[in-house]
Formats: sequence, structure tokens, C-alpha cells
Amino acid sequence: MESLKNDDEELTEMSKWSREMKMFSELAGPGSKTAERVVNLRASESQKPEGERICYDPYAIYFMSPGILEWAVRNPEKVKEIQETNERILPGLDNSIIARVRYFDDFIMKSIDEGLEQLVILGAGYDSRPYRIGGLERIKTFEVDHPGTQAVKIEKVKKIFGSLQDHVVFVPVNLGVEDLGQKLLEKGYDRSLKTLFIMEGLLMYLSPETVDDIFSFIAKNSGKGSAILFDYYIQSVVDGSCELLAGKNIHNQLVQLGEPLKFGINEGAVETFLESRGFSRVHNVISEDLKRDYFCGTNAGRAVCSLHSLAYAVVDKKREP
Repeated sequence: MESLKNDDEELTEMSKWSREMKMFSELAGPGSKTAERVVNLRASESQKPEGERICYDPYAIYFMSPGILEWAVRNPEKVKEIQETNERILPGLDNSIIARVRYFDDFIMKSIDEGLEQLVILGAGYDSRPYRIGGLERIKTFEVDHPGTQAVKIEKVKKIFGSLQDHVVFVPVNLGVEDLGQKLLEKGYDRSLKTLFIMEGLLMYLSPETVDDIFSFIAKNSGKGSAILFDYYIQSVVDGSCELLAGKNIHNQLVQLGEPLKFGINEGAVETFLESRGFSRVHNVISEDLKRDYFCGTNAGRAVCSLHSLAYAVVDKKREP
């Protein structure tokens, strides 16, 4: 009887969670729903006290959908309830996304100190880094995204800052359909410069063939010292075969949002995967690394999702990809 009761409670919570996802999609309006979810998490984390927050993005709240922002202001207890539900259904995932934001921020700042000459943000969504990270105002930054999401982003940037910023070049590209390299080159991308390509919350939504095309372009068309930084799910989460409930829930949630997972990397295979595509000095960042670096003190009790990892590598100029 106890087992049946637990099963009924789980089904009730899953049903409630599905309704919340539907409501989120409706309130988010046009543009990517996953991009909206990430900017909401950045905004929420940024409201925490300085000694408690993992990342800080003062502009995130302005990139949020007005519908979601207005609803959240009117329903703070409901927001808290949804956050708690998400943590039960997707344990540690929100924290992993917050840690990813911080890791990417830190990596970009380090890259600037080491002589970064050009930045390409693939799947830029509502990324605010070109406007909030000191030093990037001197570096040409290409924001690449789907035309629909980018149109929403451009209007938000104009509203927040009064005008578009001179160092940011918007490159509308439907990845998998249009030629990324051609579009970048047409917009002034310089293949001789030391460039960082960041792909935050992107590759998992692209086909393996499109991911290969992106890596091939980067390996063949970037200057000495260029690097890539991205995140990924292990393959079992992508194809739905993960035995962990959290993995199944991640897979199902993104199907419900209309942005299903398409690309993953087998556990332990990222180094081989990248080296075969023209990269070297591969470094894989797993949940234990993020937990150690960012979740200490008052944040020590926050879980991090083990199914989600980050990786960076340098373009190998010693051999032709």
C-alpha cells in the first residue's frame, strides 16, 4: 500500500510540474523557452546577498519576459513553490546551470587577461556578458542566434541600453540550415585572431551533424590559441535511456518545452571526441568540480546535477583537422 501511495504522489507531482511547464511556455512569449528559463535563473540568483549568490548578472531581470516578470512579482510564494518542485523533479539541475554561468564568466575574464582578441557567442540567447564583463567592450563580439530569438534580444538590448553597442555584432543564423562560417565571415569575423567560442546551453539542441560542422569550422578558421567552451549532457539523457529519474525528467521536460535534446557525448569520451575533431588540451569539468569550486560555506548544501558537464579545449594548430 505504501508503494502505491508513493506512486500516486509522484504522478500527482509530475502532473503538476507539467502544468507549470505549460504555464511557463505561455507566459514566456516569443523566443527560445530554454533561453528564457536560463535568464530567469540568473535573475533569481542575482537577487541573493553577495556572499550567497554563485553568479551575478544585474541585467538579467531586464531580459526576462514581461509576462513572467509580472506574474513572479504578483506570486512570490508560487515562485518559491515552483523552484522547490523543480529541485525535486530535476535535483541539482538549476544549480548546475547557475554554476555554468559563473564558470563561463570566470573563463572569459581569464581569457581577456591572456590576450583574447575576438569572442563568438553561439546560441547567445539572452546572454548579457558583452554588456557586463569588463574588458569585453574592447573586443569585437559576435552574437550568433536563431533570427526569431535574436530579434527579441535586439529589442531588449535597445530598451535596456538605449541603443546597440558598437563592439557587438549580431549574426542571425538558423544553425543546421544556414552556413555558420559564411554568415560569420560576411559580418566581419577575422579567422586570424585568437578567438574564444562559447556555446552555453546550445549543442545539446543541435543534431550531431550540425555540431560536427561547427567544430570543423572553428578548427579550420581560427587563430593560434583559439579555444572552445561548451556544456553537454551525457548521451543517455539525450536518447532517454538514462536509468536515473532525474535524467528521464530532464529529457521529458525539454520535450514538453518543444526543444528536445538531440546531441550528447558518452560518459568519459569527451577527450577522444574533441581530439578527433582538431582540438587539444581538452579539460572536462564535472559536477564534483563545480561543487568544490563554487558551492561552499552557506551554499554547501546545494546539490549539483551529475548528468551535466562542461568542457573546454584549444584549437590544435599542429595538425590539419
